[in-house]
Amino acid sequence: MSTEPSSRPAALVTGGAIRLGRAIALALAGAGYDIVVHYGRSSEAAEATATEIRALGVQCHLAPLDLADVTAIPDYMAAVHAAMPNLRVLVNSASAYTQATIANTTAAIFDQQFQVNLRAPFFLTQAFAAQVEQGSVINIIDNKLAFNQYEYAAYLLAKKTLVEFTRMAALEFAPRITVNGVAPGVVLPAGTRSPEYVAWRIQGIPLHRQGTTDDITGAILYLLGSRFITGQVLTVDGGEGLTNIGQNAAQFDQDKV
Repeated sequence: MSTEPSSRPAALVTGGAIRLGRAIALALAGAGYDIVVHYGRSSEAAEATATEIRALGVQCHLAPLDLADVTAIPDYMAAVHAAMPNLRVLVNSASAYTQATIANTTAAIFDQQFQVNLRAPFFLTQAFAAQVEQGSVINIIDNKLAFNQYEYAAYLLAKKTLVEFTRMAALEFAPRITVNGVAPGVVLPAGTRSPEYVAWRIQGIPLHRQGTTDDITGAILYLLGSRFITGQVLTVDGGEGLTNIGQNAAQFDQDKV
C-alpha cells in the first residue's frame, strides 16, 4: 500500500469487512474513494476486504472499534481523519439484528439493538461532523420501517428512530453535510434463511425478484452524487414496502359485520 498522501476523497464504512458493508466499501473504492474499513471482530475478513480494495488502486485503512463504546468514538474519528485527511463520507452500515417480539425482548437484546443500530450512528455522525468541513453521511436502514412487525421489536424501533435521526441531523448539519438513508429490502438474507424463505419473500415483492448489492450501492452513489438531497430515505426494495394494505378499507360488506 502506498504511503503517499492521496488527493482522493475518503469514506469510512462501518461494518465494512463483511456482507453489505463490504459491498459498499468495494463500490466506493471502485468509484475512486480511499476507504477506511471499520470492523468489530471480523479481523481476517477485514484484511481480505482491504486487499480487494487496494487492488482497485486506492488506499485502505483498517480501523477496529467496539461500537458499544460510544465514549471512544471522538478519538476514533479523529484518528480516522488523521489517517485519511480527505475524509468526506461516513456510511453507517454496521448493524445488529435479533428477531424477538416485544413479549420476548430481554433488556440485553433491547440494549444491543439500540447500541449498534442507533447510538453508534448517532455518535459517529456527531464525531464526523466535528472533524470534516464538508461531507455526506449515509445511514443504512431497512425497508421494514414501512411496517410494524413486532416480531423484530427492538431492532425495528431502533431503525425507525434512525430515520428520524437522519432527518434531524440533516437539518442541524446543513449546509456543510448532507445526511440521507438507504433502506434495503431482500438483498442479503441471513445465512439461516432458506431458499424457500427467500422465494416466499419474493412472492410479496412487486418487481418479483431479490435485490442485489449493486442495487444498494447504486443508490448510495446516487445520493453521494448530489449536494441537493438531504434528510431523505431512499427505499430500495422492489416495491415491497408499498404492499401493506390496511384492514377495514374498501371491501366493506354489511352482511359480514
